[in-house]
Amino acid sequence: MDNLCCFNSVYSQVVGGRSSFSSGKGRSHQCPVKYGFSLVKGKANHPMEDFHVAKFVQFQGRELGLFAIYDGHLGDSVPAYLQKHLFSNILKDEEFWTDPNRSISKSYEKTDQAILSHNPSLGRGGSTAVTAILINGQKLWIANVGDSRAVISRKGEAIQMSIDHEPNTERVSIEDRGGFVSNMPGDVARVNGQLAVSRAFGDQNLKSHLRSDPDVRSTDIDEDTDLLILASDGLWKVMSNQEAVDIARKIKDPQKAAKQLVAEALNKDSKDDISCIVVRFKV
Repeated sequence: MDNLCCFNSVYSQVVGGRSSFSSGKGRSHQCPVKYGFSLVKGKANHPMEDFHVAKFVQFQGRELGLFAIYDGHLGDSVPAYLQKHLFSNILKDEEFWTDPNRSISKSYEKTDQAILSHNPSLGRGGSTAVTAILINGQKLWIANVGDSRAVISRKGEAIQMSIDHEPNTERVSIEDRGGFVSNMPGDVARVNGQLAVSRAFGDQNLKSHLRSDPDVRSTDIDEDTDLLILASDGLWKVMSNQEAVDIARKIKDPQKAAKQLVAEALNKDSKDDISCIVVRFKV
């Protein structure tokens, strides 16, 4: 598993789920890092559109933790594609070890181009993405497109590691590309009256007005870093970053913590698909 060919053969296995409910957990073989995840289908009358990745792999002499939430819209084809291909594209890039920021950014856009050119039907839908790559339990790289979010806890303080790409905050970019932002009473802001995020994979019909370049951040995992939470907006629409951290820190088992966060979002009447990954850095 130390070369890309072997990595691809391992990674080609499905690591997330289309089912309306799934959960699971795992751990690092080199450091005291554990993860757990939980996904629940929302109340909308369509199939589950959230996909995830949660996995540790050995790659080129290093252990990588690969974690992602992909929140699809207008179908599940784009998040399913991302689940199978985005991390593989990042790790194939020759600059990954020398310039991870540039490598991740290039790979996000390369993957989006592949989605749009793959076949006419694939690119009609779209998806957000928030990804985390943990290198040897020490360095964390976070990237995102859309409004799925990454939050870390340092000594119990919630620190948002991603940027929510919302139409109102990126109105200038959308209008410069010939689009517009609608703000109808009782609804969220939408690009061209349709999409509630300003950056996304796919969305072929809106692509000329959207961006797919990610925001990328990195941080060191030090002794003060407790945990990482990745979740779709089904969680963040009804819960603050600090609320989520406070709940997750009280539960040592990260799978149980992820389940509790999902349960709390349901209690707060979230109607969207809800997907959550909790990575605990200390026992």
